[in-house]
Amino acid sequence: MTPSVEAIRRQVEEQSNFVTRLRAEIGRIIVGQQYMVDRLLLGLLANGHVLVEGVPGLAKTTAVKTLAKSMQCHFSRIQFTPDLLPADLIGTLVYNPKDGGFTTKKGPIFGNIILADEINRAPAKVQSALLEAMQERQVTIGESTFPIEEPFMVMATQNPIEQEGTYPLPEAQVDRFMLKLRVNYPTRDEEREIMDRINVLHETQAKPVVTKQEILDAREVVNAIYVDNKAKNYIVDLVQATRNPAGFGLNMKHLIEYGASPRATIYLQQAAKAQAFLQGEGNVFPNDVKQVAMDVLRHRVIVTYEAEAENMTSEDIIRKILDTVPVP
Repeated sequence: MTPSVEAIRRQVEEQSNFVTRLRAEIGRIIVGQQYMVDRLLLGLLANGHVLVEGVPGLAKTTAVKTLAKSMQCHFSRIQFTPDLLPADLIGTLVYNPKDGGFTTKKGPIFGNIILADEINRAPAKVQSALLEAMQERQVTIGESTFPIEEPFMVMATQNPIEQEGTYPLPEAQVDRFMLKLRVNYPTRDEEREIMDRINVLHETQAKPVVTKQEILDAREVVNAIYVDNKAKNYIVDLVQATRNPAGFGLNMKHLIEYGASPRATIYLQQAAKAQAFLQGEGNVFPNDVKQVAMDVLRHRVIVTYEAEAENMTSEDIIRKILDTVPVP
């Protein structure tokens, strides 16, 4: 029997108590960047991975590290470089000359919260190894396959200002990330507070305030959140508008090379469920969909050369779609 919306809402209230504790603990370490922190929580609850684009020094590493420590989770930071090998990421077989056998040495991908720093600096082989682990949630070393412990979330970063010596992620691989975020500079007041709060000699450490089991239980509740037909139709309309804008009265076909894939539809619904959970709701409202749509779609809409010539980005196109497609 499917539980009622009211029953789901009660479950959300019971299971979401940890969110306040987690936000407070992260806020003790991170000044500002509320948008990034909220989206990291959303990705974690929706069982999705996050790609972050932002210049160095915006607390991306600190945010992920703090999130992991606040949850008693294993944190791995992988610095991607041009000479990195797949074995450096997933692990390898080590030969033991005493008995002539091989033992498995697992790589840093076997963690709960993984920071893939500057993912576009590693060659395609390494990127593929990471993205395969993200998709399959398991790693094959030699003839053995090892599952990755849940919760498992990868946050990858890209530097938008320096492209020399990089290997841009192909569109098909970027599509594996549920969310793509654009992180901006802090405000003047936030930057002033950073100066007062940060002690470069004695770093403040986050304390565990959430267990892994609380996260896994919350994911089950997120999955059960009700999505009515109006919200489902709105999700499908948004994705369809990226492929057939003329059907929604938008003259933008010449600006869009490729629209969003069906994976966008799945991720948009799941992200909207997580957004409803974070707001204490038992069902998804169209506004929940609208709030997460940009982060789910911005890396899934590929613009044409004509759009680039007109300085039109995928964000501009998605913004027009959100403004035009009627909200039920």
